[in-house]
Amino acid sequence: MPGVLIIAPNWIGDALMAQPLIEAIAARHPGKPVDVLAPAWVTPVCAAMPGVTGIIPVTLIHGKLQLADRWRFARTLRAKGYELALVLPNSLKSALIPWVAGIPVRAGYVGEMRVGLLNRRLPKPARSVSMVDRYNALLALLGNGAADAAPTLPDPRLDIAPDKVRETAAQFGLADGQPFLALCPGAEYGPAKRWPAAHFARLAVLAHAREGAQGRELRIAALGGPGDVAAGQEIADACREHGVTVANLCGKTKLDQAIALLARADMAVCNDSGLMHVTAALGRPQMAVFGSSDPRHTPPRSPRATILWQQLECSPCFARVCPLGHTRCLTGIAPEKVLALLPEP
Repeated sequence: MPGVLIIAPNWIGDALMAQPLIEAIAARHPGKPVDVLAPAWVTPVCAAMPGVTGIIPVTLIHGKLQLADRWRFARTLRAKGYELALVLPNSLKSALIPWVAGIPVRAGYVGEMRVGLLNRRLPKPARSVSMVDRYNALLALLGNGAADAAPTLPDPRLDIAPDKVRETAAQFGLADGQPFLALCPGAEYGPAKRWPAAHFARLAVLAHAREGAQGRELRIAALGGPGDVAAGQEIADACREHGVTVANLCGKTKLDQAIALLARADMAVCNDSGLMHVTAALGRPQMAVFGSSDPRHTPPRSPRATILWQQLECSPCFARVCPLGHTRCLTGIAPEKVLALLPEP
C-alpha cells in the first residue's frame, strides 16, 4: 500500500518537535504506513514516537553532499512506492532523496535552493515561530489544497514500554523504589547552552540533603553522550567531596537506554538539548535551563517542565560561545533557585 515518507531533522530535539505532526499525518492516512527516514543517531527517538510505522536509518555524513551515495540510496526507495514525502529539514540535500526516488508529492519549506525539488512549498517562517508550530503549518500542504487549515496539535510524546524502563533501570543500578534525579549537563550546540558543571554539582548536593531530611535516599545520575563525559565526571567528583554519590553515565548508555532512564526519573535538570525534549515528551518533571537560546522557539513542550531563562539584554544571542566572555545568562542561575523550584518526588 502506498505510504508516507517523513524526512526527519538531523537533531534529536528537532525530530521530537515533529512527533505531533507525524501522528497527525498517520491519522489522516489510516491504514497506510508512515515511515521515517532519519540519521542513525536519531532513530531511537523516532522508534518511540506514536504514529511512526517504520524506521529507515541513513548513514550519510551530516554536512556532506555525497551526491552519488544519496542517488543510490534514493533509488532503493522507489520500490516502496511512497505517494507523499514530507521534508522537514531545510537543506538541499534532504530534498534530493524523495525527488530522485520519484515520490509524486514532495512537500516542505522553500529552504536552500530546492524550489524544483519540492512541488508543494511554504515560505520559510520567522525564527520566532516555535518548532512545533513550524512543523504543524506543513499540514496545510497535505490536503487537496494549500488552503486546508492546520489544527492545533498536542505536545510531543514518546511511548516507552514499562518492561524496557524496568530492565534498563536494573541494568544501571536504579531499579529500587528510591527517588531518582537525572542531570543532563550536555548541549551539543556549544558551551553557551551549558549550565556550569559546578552548578549541577551544587544542586545535586542540595537536593540530596533535602531528600535526606525527609528520610529518603536520593539516587542521582548524569546522563549524556560521549562529549559529556568530562562534565559528568566533574559533577561526580565535586559531589564526592560532600559525601554524595553521582553515577556518571555520560557516554555509557545508548540513546534508547538514556530515554528509558529518563522515563524512570522522578526529577530531571537539563540544558536546552535533545535530552531536555526527550524528558518533556516522556512527561517527567524537569527544570530546563536556557542560556544563549530562546525558550519561545524551542521550549520543552510539557506542563511538567519549568523553564529557567534570565532574559538578559544580550540574550538570546544564539551563539555557541558567549560573545561577551562571561556567560552570565547561565552562571547567574543559582543552584539554590533551581532547588526551590525543583519538585519533590
